[in-house]
Amino acid sequence: MSEVTVIRRILHCDMDCFYAAVHIRDDPSLAGKPVVIGGNPEGRGVVAAASYEARRFGIRSALPAARAVRLCPQAVFIRPDFNRYREESEYIVEIFRDFTPIVQKVSIDEAYLDVTEQLEPWGSATAAAQEIKRRVRQERGLTVSVGVGPNRLVAKIASDFDKPDGLTVVKPARVQAFLDVLSVRTLPGVGPASERRLKQSGIETIADLRAVPMDRLEMLFGKHGQWLYNCARGIDERPVRTHRERKSLSCERTYAEDLQRLEEMDQELERMAERVSRGLKKRELSAQTVTIKVRFGDFTTLTRSHTLPSPTHDEQVMVTWAYRLLRKTEAGRRSVRLLGLGAGNLVHGEASQLELF
Repeated sequence: MSEVTVIRRILHCDMDCFYAAVHIRDDPSLAGKPVVIGGNPEGRGVVAAASYEARRFGIRSALPAARAVRLCPQAVFIRPDFNRYREESEYIVEIFRDFTPIVQKVSIDEAYLDVTEQLEPWGSATAAAQEIKRRVRQERGLTVSVGVGPNRLVAKIASDFDKPDGLTVVKPARVQAFLDVLSVRTLPGVGPASERRLKQSGIETIADLRAVPMDRLEMLFGKHGQWLYNCARGIDERPVRTHRERKSLSCERTYAEDLQRLEEMDQELERMAERVSRGLKKRELSAQTVTIKVRFGDFTTLTRSHTLPSPTHDEQVMVTWAYRLLRKTEAGRRSVRLLGLGAGNLVHGEASQLELF
């Protein structure tokens, strides 16, 4: 008996300008204005998000707020309210779960839905996507762009194809035609550096990429070459998972004034270690790796890591190694703009008791 191949129906739902949209919904006087979510433009804040009106001036996330105000002096700056965004995100995910139990939330404003076995009563993935858009607009006063495709890769690209408030459906027979005309930068994982390397080899579109043999791509990009080879053909076997295994837990802070002395940096690391340790214990996780992140006053950023002999969630172990790692940098001789502490290579279960030295 021949095996029947099931064609998956995957939706990628991506909220439009989520942070800014929440504020604009709650304050209609902001509608049509360039709204920027971020830190104080008179200080050292950065842009967390921008409305479409603000983006027309070249304002993007991670841009220094002072630069954003020079690009658009009339911009309305609003400080982020992440608790508000997280709460809104949960309401929206509950709408998604009315359509399928297989929902993978990949960030605060986007999720994958597998509706392959959940098409009733809508009849098709397209109809389900239309109903999702209607409910999000009606119940939450927000818009969501949805991509529909036979896998996560295609659905993700499709959701960005017609923003804002878009719906793009790519049927299996049209996958290659849909992809071929797009820029290689459209592919997940292709950033500015990869795009430059591809263009240097004469590869600008996905059709160009499809013409390159896998061994050539592996020579250029290592293991990532196989991913690019499959992407160019619309191949993506990754399932939609209902939960993600957490790989790390971290916190970081950017300072209004640079830190100068090691003692004050140590105090910051102590606070971070306490917070990370508390987060690990709450989730019943232990970490095998301790990492610090340091950004100096000139924006040079580096990380230092240490692998422990056995996993732990002990605050004192983490802070002791954070002290040591910090002293492997030029902190104390150079001013520090940002500090971060992370716990990685997480495992489930109780922490082991470790010798500090």
